Amino acid sequence: MDHEAVFECEYPDAERARRVERAIAVEVGDIEGDRTTATLDRDGATLTVTVAAADLVALRAGCNTWLSLVSVAEDCGAAAAAD
Repeated sequence: MDHEAVFECEYPDAERARRVERAIAVEVGDIEGDRTTATLDRDGATLTVTVAAADLVALRAGCNTWLSLVSVAEDCGAAAAAD
């Protein structure tokens, strides 16, 4: 892959980062195509999402997809914590 974007998401604690990681990890490998790949890595309270793509259009689409997944996982986690 020729292009790459790396996003570091920092959370108040490692448990919240772990919850987001577990929520989106099931998508790794399932939603990737021939032009994009994604990897997740967590170090304590920091979740790193790396999106690699063959071209800039695919990179933008991959970034939108993965950032949306992170956002939904965060929102769901916040809603569950509020109950």
